[in-house]
Amino acid sequence: MGARCSKFSLCWWPFNLKSDAPNSSDQGKSSGSEQVSMPSFKEYSLDQLKAATSGFSVENIVSEHGEKSPNVVYKGKIEEGEVWIAVKRFSKSAWPDTRQFLDEAKAVGQLRSQRLANLIGCCCEGEERLLVAEFMPHDTLSKHLFHWESQPLKWAMRIRVALYLAQALDYCSSKGRALYHDFNAYRVLFDQDGDPRLSCFGLMKNSRDGKSYSTNLAFTPPEYLRTGRVTTESVVYSFGTLLLDLLSGKHIPPSHALDLIRAKNFLMLMDSGLEGQCSNDEGSELVRLASRCLQLEPRERPNTRSLVTSLASLQKETEVPSCALLGIVRETVSPAQSLKLTPLGEACSRKDLTAIHEILEKLGYKDDEGVANELSFQMWTNQIQETLNSRKRGDSAFRAKDFNTAIDCYTKFIEGGTMVSPTVFVRRCLCHLMNNKPQDALGDAMQAQEVSPDWPAAFYLQAAALFSLGMDNDAQETLKDGSSLDAKSKRS
Repeated sequence: MGARCSKFSLCWWPFNLKSDAPNSSDQGKSSGSEQVSMPSFKEYSLDQLKAATSGFSVENIVSEHGEKSPNVVYKGKIEEGEVWIAVKRFSKSAWPDTRQFLDEAKAVGQLRSQRLANLIGCCCEGEERLLVAEFMPHDTLSKHLFHWESQPLKWAMRIRVALYLAQALDYCSSKGRALYHDFNAYRVLFDQDGDPRLSCFGLMKNSRDGKSYSTNLAFTPPEYLRTGRVTTESVVYSFGTLLLDLLSGKHIPPSHALDLIRAKNFLMLMDSGLEGQCSNDEGSELVRLASRCLQLEPRERPNTRSLVTSLASLQKETEVPSCALLGIVRETVSPAQSLKLTPLGEACSRKDLTAIHEILEKLGYKDDEGVANELSFQMWTNQIQETLNSRKRGDSAFRAKDFNTAIDCYTKFIEGGTMVSPTVFVRRCLCHLMNNKPQDALGDAMQAQEVSPDWPAAFYLQAAALFSLGMDNDAQETLKDGSSLDAKSKRS
């Protein structure tokens, strides 16, 4: 069993990410509803995407999925895993440089956040350039804000949208992808839970198929008109225009809005459909924040971290799930208990770390036997012996529940580079969970899967990490993957 690293899989997984998901009590985040899982970034074949979209059928075109013309976005379904996807198909003149397209796609594909409609793959065959993202089933902010049918978007939902988008931009900025192209209400999508997410498509650097901003100059950052370049400050300016959208329920030009604000007529900006849902002070605070974002001098605008701080204090009805605020029916998933899980799978579904520890201790290294046999002829070397000693010390600490020492020893074993052990990754994963570091734990579980793709334990530990990150729906899907592998191994 040797280490394998596919072209676009875990080489690009952001192992050192910290969770950007706030506490559920702060954000009204619900759990137990269904949404697609977040697989690792991969390169799809054109045939796979044709099959997923029924041959790029007109019936599968999603008119508003974070994109406007000239590019078309299709809804599709990958049969393996039953994953719904959004496939963006570029015009033939876009991305003539294959290498640039692939480099951009895999750079954006490193990002993983609950605040993004994440990029999970791409396709580059012949003249075809396609991006594959998580599918968001509940339309765009534009639809809910400007074209509502039964009732206007609630105030609590509007400020939640603002906060989640600020968190998305701050996360992207922290990962070196601060530039977002044509930030607008079409780029904001709602997932299965009704939570707002920012489309990942706008994070791709511009190709030849369009400009960074729409042709409506009234909404374009003033410095972009001078230089033609997108900057972090121009993204904040566009965020300010979105705050105006949320305040008014209309697409008001920033210059007109600023005139009203200077004349102290900012109440005229407020959507009349919000009457009784927010106080004048709450509305005034959002107006002030929008005006800061729309300052003519870029250096006078707030940064994304400041936006997050300001918007967090304005949140209302934080215990109400987004689906309720959005007025949609939330579909439920089968609970983990309905799956045929092994004791390890059950323990991971309950986040019972003590039980997981006991099971892993009993499991030992039986899934590493192939690795040990392959390398046995090298055992005489000092380097191999030192590597093995690090693992033995890690095992002793793991058995004694000295998880910090176990992490240090297992890290030395891994960094030694002479042996590969999925069990070590899984054990270090649990140690990280014991130390309340779920993102590090998720990285280790993903590495275990990379080394041993058919090992259910790697999937079960991923689920435990995802549960700890508050990503319950993704965890449920990963439990299903582990359960399927268990059933497959029993049949063979």
